[in-house]
Amino acid sequence: MASARRATRRATRHSAENETLTVAGRAGFVARGVVYVLIGALAVRIAFGDGGGSADRQGALHQIAAQPFGKVMLWALVVGFAGMALWRGSRALLSAGPERKAGSRLLDGGRALFYGSVCWGTAVFAAGGGAGSGSNAQSQDWTAKVLKLSYGRFLVGAGGCLLIGIGVVLAVRAAMRSFLKRLETARMGHRTRQAVTVLGVGGGVSRGAVFAAAGVFVLVAAVRYDPHRAKGVDATLRSFAHTPAGPWLLVAVAVGLMLFGVFSFASARWRRL
Repeated sequence: MASARRATRRATRHSAENETLTVAGRAGFVARGVVYVLIGALAVRIAFGDGGGSADRQGALHQIAAQPFGKVMLWALVVGFAGMALWRGSRALLSAGPERKAGSRLLDGGRALFYGSVCWGTAVFAAGGGAGSGSNAQSQDWTAKVLKLSYGRFLVGAGGCLLIGIGVVLAVRAAMRSFLKRLETARMGHRTRQAVTVLGVGGGVSRGAVFAAAGVFVLVAAVRYDPHRAKGVDATLRSFAHTPAGPWLLVAVAVGLMLFGVFSFASARWRRL
């Protein structure tokens, strides 16, 4: 009887922990979705000549802060990003199974650290400490610091190639609809699944394009030994407007980022956590 009670308590505790991590993960996807929708909306404004805002996470935070109950919304984002960091960290350290290989754990660990830093930066901004430097300045500052190191040019070049590779992988996986494997599609209606598929493909391809383009700029910075060639999210998005396709390519990418934001909301609803 005693052993049965202990087993029951362990099962109850394990279930409660899983439920907590599930809620944390879903909150994280919602927070990610909000930021991507706002970045895409800011990029659309830039494409049509309203370039006053910064189309990156800092610009999104400023947009939120300017709204009624902006402080409350910012702290809600802090909670969401903390939840994402917690969920990713748990996947890196606690989850088991044959599919949880070392590479997957490292990837989740890196994502946990990234969302932890995003959470901290958002909390500092919500507390009145400012959003810090924009993505463009951050990218150039980091590139300049690394270029000063021994073999810095090679390290920056490797970082650029890594970003390009990540962007290509994200775009290809989105085009192949591999994200559907992580969603509970059986719970969706036919039209809902079609809509989520469109969101995932369009959003994932656009997101991958931004990563790859940012990687190209970092690689050029390494080749030219010029940190000012590196670009953050805002400058990378603006560069799409300077292609032969003009601002319409930026509009297409921006709409794609908004689609990815909505796809993140769908992930909060149907992702297997």
